[in-house]
Amino acid sequence: MSDLTRVARRCSRIVDSRAFEVTIVVMIGLNAVLLCVETYPVAERIAYLHWLEWFFRVVFVTEIAIRILAYGRRPQDFFKHGWNVFDFVVIAAVFIPGLHGDTAALRIIRMARVVRLVRFSPGLRTIVTALLRSLPGVGGFLALALVTFYVYGMTGWLIFKDAYPEEYGTIGRAVVTLFVLLSLETLPDLIQQGLDMSPWTLVYYVSYVLLTVNLLLNILIAVIVNSMEEARRLEMTESLAVDEDHDGVPDNIDRIQISQRLDDLRSMITELERDLRIDRDPRRPRAQSFKDV
Repeated sequence: MSDLTRVARRCSRIVDSRAFEVTIVVMIGLNAVLLCVETYPVAERIAYLHWLEWFFRVVFVTEIAIRILAYGRRPQDFFKHGWNVFDFVVIAAVFIPGLHGDTAALRIIRMARVVRLVRFSPGLRTIVTALLRSLPGVGGFLALALVTFYVYGMTGWLIFKDAYPEEYGTIGRAVVTLFVLLSLETLPDLIQQGLDMSPWTLVYYVSYVLLTVNLLLNILIAVIVNSMEEARRLEMTESLAVDEDHDGVPDNIDRIQISQRLDDLRSMITELERDLRIDRDPRRPRAQSFKDV
């Protein structure tokens, strides 16, 4: 066995260990705390905060190096996973020439480290995957919402531009008013203003609320929920594809088959005991547990 193979196996055991995962999560959390401390004026008087930042850099670079070495002779496979690429970019970006001192770009990159917590939580990974998969559907929803806002904004401008120029004086103000109305918080005031002009304005607001708040938002929720189900099925499919023992059968299927075989074995033992009429009461002597064998 070559030295590279030994290193790869050792690194693989480290990466798969629970202690390694917990350590990295704790480091990310402490790094987030450091970023929070730096927002207070007292941080300017703490000299060792700069060294703490370099400590976290060393820890995260070491983490990435261990995870790359775990792939052995195929380190390029590390970059086949999106989360691995994200981690590598976030960690490597702080070493870009020109990013030094207290620049805004450096702070944004350092804050992106906190987002890495997502990769360590299957639930958060599923949500992020669902949001990304819902982007095409959300794009169609936004196009429909834009048309709806345009139609109702122009209609509101025609009706209320003279009476209420602050809310409907231009198409921009009308769209902003309608956008705020999505929360329904300003609905009573706007309806009252409309009724002061004409009872027919009630049709305008009622139709807008029914179409946007009740219909469009429910469509958006349906798109995201559907993407969530797809992401959950994708996560389950990826977990079923793991075959660490390299027997050609995914490990989860191995467990299912073993569990089924154990259930069958229990059933056979139960039937055999019934046929032999074995009394399983442990308080009785073994010799008295057989009846009419």
